[in-house]
Parts: sequence; C-alpha cells; structure tokens
Amino acid sequence: MRLAGPLRIIVLLVTVGLTWILISSLLGAPGPALPRLQQLFSNPEKSATAEPRVRKYKCGLPEPCPEEHLAFRMVSGAANVIGPKICLEDKMLMSSVKDNVGRGLNIALVNDVNDLLKFIRPLHEGTLVFVASYDDPATKMNDETRKLFSELGSRNVRDLAFRDSWVFVGAKGVHKKSPFEQHVKNSKRSNKYEGWPEALDMEGCIPRRSRAH
Repeated sequence: MRLAGPLRIIVLLVTVGLTWILISSLLGAPGPALPRLQQLFSNPEKSATAEPRVRKYKCGLPEPCPEEHLAFRMVSGAANVIGPKICLEDKMLMSSVKDNVGRGLNIALVNDVNDLLKFIRPLHEGTLVFVASYDDPATKMNDETRKLFSELGSRNVRDLAFRDSWVFVGAKGVHKKSPFEQHVKNSKRSNKYEGWPEALDMEGCIPRRSRAH
C-alpha cells in the first residue's frame, strides 16, 4: 500500500512526458531529444553513418581531368533573364556576377590576345575559343562569321537561328570538328521558356595543346 503513492507519481510523470513529446511533434516544435529519436526511427542506418559529401573538382566537374588537360564548364543564358557562365580551370571567366556578359555571343579567348569579325580574324594558331549564347546569338551573324566559326570546328553554326541556345569550344587551326558543342533550336513546341529554348550546360576536359578533335 505504501508503494501506491510513488507508483502513481511515476505513472503521472511518464504520461505527462509522452503527452509533451506527442504534442511537440504534432506542433512541429520538437524538444531537444526528439530530433535524434525521429532520425533513429526514420532512418537508423543513416544515423550510424552520415552520407559523405560529393566531391567536386575544378569548375564543379564530378571527376578530375587527366594531366595536361584543362577543365571547363559552360552554361548558356536562360532566355533573356539569366546570363551565361564560362569557367576554365576553376576560374570564372564570364558571368552575370562578374558583370562581363551581354546579349548575343559571349566569347572568351584563352591564350590570346568591337566588332565580331575584328575579334576573331587575328586569332593565333591554337587559341581556344569559348562561346556561350545569351538571348539571341544569330541576328548579327553573317556568312563570314559563320564561316570563321566553322573553321574553328563548329558543326552547328551554319544552322544557328534566332534565339537558339548554343555553347561551343573550338580552336584556331583545328582540322576536325569539335566534340565540345551543343545546340538547341528555338521552337514553340519544345521551348522551355516562353520564346526561348532551355539553357545548355556543357563541361569537359580539353587537351592543353588546344586540339579540339
């Protein structure tokens, strides 16, 4: 009979504690010990071993480039709202944050060095050319500019049209077409944005001798 009082107190405390945990959980305000309990019951394996972080390499590539190769990543502009990005060897060459991009063709020359023709004609042999479109890449292109980009290794420049998305890496003096090129046509049926196709994201490793073949 003497134990009746303490037992009642213990039962009362347990009941109050469980009620508090239940109410806290329903209200979205768990107590200090509840998050770990929830984690243990929802995914006991995950609590034992935390998921390792995915390692990123230069320019965010999932794997490192081989020796004597340059890591790059390019993203074309999204409609006429988000500007393109060009990254080389973990250095952002062009982006909206750097405030050095504009509508049309955004071109980064590596190894060298305003009019598009004057910009491209004097390139030295082996110069890498990175191109990312923004809004509309084709309106101001004539036959000569298309021919020059074709000589840099482009397969798609002759078909480039109004508001197409285009990213391309070529080089002066190549003898084959570049494998580093993506092109999406502006089409009402398939456009991701109203009046513009989806943005393109291309990454890879380029031999340092600038042979885009």
